[in-house]
Amino acid sequence: MNPISNFTEKDSQRTEQIKSKPKSPRSIFPHLFAFPPNRDTLGGTSYLLIHEQGNILIDAPAWHEFNYLFCQQQGGVKYLFFTNRDGIGKQVKQIKTDLNCELIIQEQEAYLLPNLDPNTFAPEYSLNDTCTLLWTAGYSPGSACLYDSRNQGVLFSGRHLLPVKEQKITPLKLKKTFHWWRQLKNVKKLCDRFSAENLNYICPGSNTGYLRGKGYVDNAYQKLQALDLEELKISQKLFLLN
Repeated sequence: MNPISNFTEKDSQRTEQIKSKPKSPRSIFPHLFAFPPNRDTLGGTSYLLIHEQGNILIDAPAWHEFNYLFCQQQGGVKYLFFTNRDGIGKQVKQIKTDLNCELIIQEQEAYLLPNLDPNTFAPEYSLNDTCTLLWTAGYSPGSACLYDSRNQGVLFSGRHLLPVKEQKITPLKLKKTFHWWRQLKNVKKLCDRFSAENLNYICPGSNTGYLRGKGYVDNAYQKLQALDLEELKISQKLFLLN
């Protein structure tokens, strides 16, 4: 699956002008790359999902010449989707201009993108024949996940579900959490929606250092099912993380 490249002769000249090469995005699957954590999004991890119907950038990566050229070399970007308000960063206007892409955000947080004309959705929205956006409020009012049915099912969870140690994932009550009980309710909805046959991986939007270089949590559905949501509901422990 090789999308038509948007890489131009002018972009090639810009590549030659880069003197110090930043750390490259890392290949997770054949059609998926993870960018290094971005300090402008509280150390968040952004992903580039390659798709024949248009590539999808999930949350904002650090924005500089190298990452711009990397996106162009992969065939450009059709959509920039934000999983939560902290995934927007400070350079979203420049990213949109450089990539000429559409911004997509859950309607509760569209006000955070003034004068940028984002596309919005309510409960869910299909981007193409394999990717669906799911509203999972809790961490923030407009927190959302992207589900890709390829590779036995991959869920890009933003900060809705985060790793806490190698290959363990859970919702976390953080300093910025908007509504803890609603977040747990939406974890339950994911458990009800998916199965072991169609949800095999989770790619979180933060705390990816816990993945020890693997880049994803596997056996994702079984690990979601193993969560004790009632115990989490009554727990008042606050994780002092981003």
